[in-house]
Amino acid sequence: MNQLTESYVDSLALNAAAIKNGKELARKNSFQQLGRAEDGTLLFGECKGSGKEPYRCSADFVNPESPVFRCSCPSRQFPCKHLLGLMYAYVSGSPFAVAEVPQDIADKREKAEKREKKKREAANVEGTAPAKRKTNKSALVKKTAAQLEGLEIAEKLLRSLVQSGLGSADKKTIKLLSEQCKQLGNYYIPGIQIAFRGLLSELDGGGERETMYTRAASRMTLLHSLLKKSREHLTARLENPDLPLDVDSPLEEKIGHAWQIAELRERGLALGDTRLLQLAFRSFEDPARGEYVDEGYWIELATGRIRVTRTYRPFRAAKHIREEDSVFDVVHTGELLVYPGELNARVRWETQTFERPDAPAYDSALSAAMRSFPEAIKQVKNQIKNPLSDKHPVLLLAFKEIAVDGEGRYALVDEQENKLPLADIAYLEQPTTHLLPLLHRRDVKGQALLAMFGHDAESGRLSAQPLSVVTDRAVVRLLY
Repeated sequence: MNQLTESYVDSLALNAAAIKNGKELARKNSFQQLGRAEDGTLLFGECKGSGKEPYRCSADFVNPESPVFRCSCPSRQFPCKHLLGLMYAYVSGSPFAVAEVPQDIADKREKAEKREKKKREAANVEGTAPAKRKTNKSALVKKTAAQLEGLEIAEKLLRSLVQSGLGSADKKTIKLLSEQCKQLGNYYIPGIQIAFRGLLSELDGGGERETMYTRAASRMTLLHSLLKKSREHLTARLENPDLPLDVDSPLEEKIGHAWQIAELRERGLALGDTRLLQLAFRSFEDPARGEYVDEGYWIELATGRIRVTRTYRPFRAAKHIREEDSVFDVVHTGELLVYPGELNARVRWETQTFERPDAPAYDSALSAAMRSFPEAIKQVKNQIKNPLSDKHPVLLLAFKEIAVDGEGRYALVDEQENKLPLADIAYLEQPTTHLLPLLHRRDVKGQALLAMFGHDAESGRLSAQPLSVVTDRAVVRLLY
């Protein structure tokens, strides 16, 4: 149970309330007869409940990458607070007596092993390489034709808004366009529907009009480019249904394709065991999607690539979906699945183990940081000039010092004395620059800074907002 840390238990919880309730049970010593297997693969115990009989719960780590949790309580939340409390009790140092594995759990382990054995035998008979899924060409042609119809509707809606002008987009007009935008949900183009909702949300957001118009114009440009690229792409697929999905850009996802694990594996986008360290985390609402988004930025320790994870929780079903949170341990993924993308490709994984970060992990992150600001800025500009690209890439930058001028403006300075302005960007809606004076003096020289870039259309300037500082001892988070 080396993987069992407080961060790991936090990562299992459905939401912050579950974490709080689990820790409360451990703090109040609500558990009795706490036991652990001698080989360190099982925790079990009983927890006082509202009924006469205590709840029996266990955490089985015989397969560390896929632990099994069991509890006799009726809760629909999983893992329930009793299971979380059991594990929090262990990591907090509560005494667990070495004991024999309970017979009912031993029987369940035996049944699970037999099932796994049958799966392995079946795999050996059928061959280890999974057969590629066959595409139903007739269904694909019909879907593609419907998508092109949807694009035509979206183009008409955008054209009507352009012709009438942004100044005429009052509440009545926005409401009418929002109702018409709902039609796009029938044409398999959810990504384009979300992009149009984002434009309408910007127009309906209030605030300073000039700023609103600037942002809305930027969204209109994006939507126009997305519609154009999507039409070219889907027309080519309609003419040739054998064309493969595009894995060289995020276009498929922007149209609305939801990548399946099998598709990513078939296209060589699955990596082996990977070690990741989270450098920043945030949660925010996306009204255009109608979802909460949990977003984490990670460094892949072996390659230095900055990856991003995103978990989407629809407003209506948020309480039923596990809420992600900051992770402070190094994560080992059994398999890392990489979505088509650019500087910060989105990733996901199914199984994970945890270890406490050590000096080599921080050294790996520091050594991977970019040391040339001109080269970093070149990469950023090359990405954001593409209308369909992410306009807020994130990079890890090695710096000589964090400097501040007489007017309180901060800048990052590299070894060649190149300066990069540091400032909050509107996109994040979470200021962090004001936290820089709180850094220890040893952390503002010779370290690395994770920064999100943003281009201000009004001033024409490129700025970077600090997200965290990586040192040889820790990750100092400004956004977590």
